[in-house]
Amino acid sequence: MDEHAGCFDQVEDRRPVVPGSGWPGDPASAGTAVAGTVSDVERLAVTACDAAELDARMSVCRACPRLVDWREQVAGLRRAAFAGERYWGRPVPSFGPADARVLIVGLAPAAHGGNRTGRIFTGDRSGDWLFASLYRVGLAELPTSVSAGDGQRLVATRVVAAVRCAPPANKPTTTERDACRAWLVRDLELLRPTLRAVVVLGGFAWTALWPALARAGYPVPSPRPAFGHARRVVLGDVAVPAGAAVSGFEIGSVKGRVAEHGAGLVVLGCYHPSQQNTFTGRVTTQMLDAVLGDAAGVAGVGGVDGVGGVDGEK
Repeated sequence: MDEHAGCFDQVEDRRPVVPGSGWPGDPASAGTAVAGTVSDVERLAVTACDAAELDARMSVCRACPRLVDWREQVAGLRRAAFAGERYWGRPVPSFGPADARVLIVGLAPAAHGGNRTGRIFTGDRSGDWLFASLYRVGLAELPTSVSAGDGQRLVATRVVAAVRCAPPANKPTTTERDACRAWLVRDLELLRPTLRAVVVLGGFAWTALWPALARAGYPVPSPRPAFGHARRVVLGDVAVPAGAAVSGFEIGSVKGRVAEHGAGLVVLGCYHPSQQNTFTGRVTTQMLDAVLGDAAGVAGVGGVDGVGGVDGEK
């Protein structure tokens, strides 16, 4: 028998990875409950007792027909550069410890990134930028994230997406965003005892975060703050310098902020490290390191000399 036959069969299998079949990091099993409707998502998210169960359930969700069709189509067709690889082809679960102090919120998995590797922000240019920065500020053990079995570990940090399936043209609909919200809400609820900082990558994720925070029981300002790079919002208890009036919330840029984090949650806006943004210089390594370094400082983890503080918004 050809010793490579099994590997060849696996590569030629163009179906999504079967839960419990041995994919590195697969949180699900053959018995994991599957959400087939939005009401199922709500029920299965709220009843997930811990992060492991939540990750398992979200990784087999089938509630959005357009996204299911697209992610599985991509897994079957594949990109030429990855023609010899098996694709994950399922919703991409959150990645990172259940007691994280920093949460990174992105838009959605990339069709040939997370949808291929099974790990969020892994296997694409955006992920290359994000994980390199997380490593530089002390929030990741490796500077790269290339596959689910590469040994990468996050330090007190968890990475999630507003939408868990790869969408066509990287553009989920608002209906799909809202259908996926319960998974994010439950992540926020389970993290509440330890969570100190949230970094939001891009305007779509920023819009998605606020109703999820409200549903998870966090105090949120009204009206909701506008997105901006280095935008900082402090929720809850803050230590207010003499003469400053912020009424429980401080909104502004990282530089020149008028209130520091106390017992509340700090939300930081950051331009998404998309290929377009990094190629045009809208996002630089210094900008990304500054925001992530600030989050690490707020949370009291990681930290690199010279990292932290942003020169201003762009």
